[in-house]
Amino acid sequence: MSHAGDEAIDNQPSSIIEVRGLCNRFGRHVVHENLDLDLYKGEILGVVGGSGTGKSVLLRSIVGLNRPSAGSIRVFGKDLDELSDVQRSETEQRFGVLFQRGALFTSLNLVQNIALPLIEHCDLSRSDAEELARMKLALTGLPADSALKYPSELSGGMVKRAALARSLAMDPEILFLDEPTAGLDPIGAAAFDRLIVTLRDALGLTVFLVTHDLDTLYTSCNRVAVLSQKKVLVADHIEKVAKTDDPWVQEYFHGPRGRAASYAFRAQDQSRLRE
Repeated sequence: MSHAGDEAIDNQPSSIIEVRGLCNRFGRHVVHENLDLDLYKGEILGVVGGSGTGKSVLLRSIVGLNRPSAGSIRVFGKDLDELSDVQRSETEQRFGVLFQRGALFTSLNLVQNIALPLIEHCDLSRSDAEELARMKLALTGLPADSALKYPSELSGGMVKRAALARSLAMDPEILFLDEPTAGLDPIGAAAFDRLIVTLRDALGLTVFLVTHDLDTLYTSCNRVAVLSQKKVLVADHIEKVAKTDDPWVQEYFHGPRGRAASYAFRAQDQSRLRE
């Protein structure tokens, strides 16, 4: 079976993010201990794990919102801790982040939400920033009349797309998605999964995706990383990950929902082959 972008990943494995020996401690509570992980250029990496394994903490550590207790994080070949404040800010502007609940400003309409980082960081006029913001909204499949709506006026799926549009505002090279399909109905979640793959291919993005959605893993991700025992237990193609001899992995991938997601993906794969 093939996943979108697999050929590029296999032929040119180039680490765009390297996490080595990462430790995250909060008081006496240890979330990560000597965690290693690579994110390869052009891939969609799905990050999964049981409750409390620190999926979101890992994402926040990489994007600079959480300072690790120990270890190193290299992005674009540079150790983030060794950069000056200006250099670090420039590097972080190459990230796009979609937070779990969207994190849109409720007092701003959509076009204002997306224009804000363009005005702040790119020294654009408000009219130019808002024109670009409308383009980003269109890129995520939102209708033109949504631009003047406020977050409270949107469905859950539209909020996700609006938050995605804002994460794309600065033309990032790496997109970080924290549970992007959480709370969406199956049809909306499937459409969002397809959108992420399309945007990755069209814009040349690399995607770090925290999820619990098995359908997302099968249809969108080139590799899957499982967080367990305070580290990355395994990071590989989903078929290999599913064979890992670990109780959580076996229950997750081979329980009823895992079997259903695997069956649906295989059926789609066979349908594509027949076409």
